[in-house]
Amino acid sequence: MKNTEIRELTTEDLKERIEAERMTLTKLRINHAVSPLENPMQIKASRKTIARLLTELRKRELTVKK
Repeated sequence: MKNTEIRELTTEDLKERIEAERMTLTKLRINHAVSPLENPMQIKASRKTIARLLTELRKRELTVKK
């Protein structure tokens, strides 16, 4: 998910996406522990997506405080 797509989401959508991505990351980690994933870079990509979503959410929180 690109930053431009993330900026277009509403705050509620951001929170929902964060929860969905966290669940996906957990599933990927469990699956990788049981049997190796075909593409283990999916774990890294998922972590980065979560970080991007959290960064945008934090940016919005700081903007509201000002």
